[in-house]
Amino acid sequence: MPRHIVCLTFDHDHLSGFIARGQTSPTAISRGEYDTVVIPRLVALLDRYGIKGTFFTPGHTIDSTPEAVTPYVEAGHELAHHGWTHRLPVSLSREEEEEEIVRGNESIKRISGRIARGYRSPAWDLSPHSIELLLKHGIRYDSSMMGHDYDCYFARQGDVAELLKPFVRGRETSLVEMPISWSLDDYPHFEYMRQPNGSVQQGLMNAGGVLENFVDDFTYMTKVTDLGILTYTFHPHVIGRGHRMMMLERLIQRLIEGGAVFMTMEDAMQEWLAARQGGRKAAE
Repeated sequence: MPRHIVCLTFDHDHLSGFIARGQTSPTAISRGEYDTVVIPRLVALLDRYGIKGTFFTPGHTIDSTPEAVTPYVEAGHELAHHGWTHRLPVSLSREEEEEEIVRGNESIKRISGRIARGYRSPAWDLSPHSIELLLKHGIRYDSSMMGHDYDCYFARQGDVAELLKPFVRGRETSLVEMPISWSLDDYPHFEYMRQPNGSVQQGLMNAGGVLENFVDDFTYMTKVTDLGILTYTFHPHVIGRGHRMMMLERLIQRLIEGGAVFMTMEDAMQEWLAARQGGRKAAE
């Protein structure tokens, strides 16, 4: 029987993304703080449709403004790992990256009672050490890579990528990769940013057009696979503007009409693993 799973995920960066980019003016900080207005609205929207989402939250957000995190933890949504700061793992030493994972897990456990099962890299850029460190510290799935659209896979460790030599794939690990896409992320579509180097991220796209793109990706999944998982990524301070919140609700309604089954990332991972195991047994 066809089963098409949708994961609504939220990267609750708060101030950490701006601070990591060196943007600490009152205006930059206020852009991050806007999520404290939005979180109760998001929790209410998800509750209205009986949906459990996944919030990837930096430890910096948890420790700086726990009152913004508590509403979705208490509502039963999944709290997942997003670093402690919002620095890219690829920019850190192995020791610094491990400290981020440990410190982030400590923040998550203090507010939720358990360490995270899932991880998403800030800006989706893993380091050569990330897979090893995530497994070492109890992480069961990652959501930072883009090697598929509607299926999970096991992350590899030890790839060798050199310019003048054929690419060498490393070994598969037990870390489940739950892929994402920039095309299904609200940030590049909507967020206007002037970078310190003078470049500009335009954003500010029409929400109706983005909605149609988001719906079409789900519709295509129903045409090409009987069992699929599709992950959308939102940021509270981005999706929270009125016309975008209305777009998000319309998206939920359209997906429900299309037969979507909404799950947290952790629950979707468990279903994928169970289906994979079942397929192996059937083949024996």
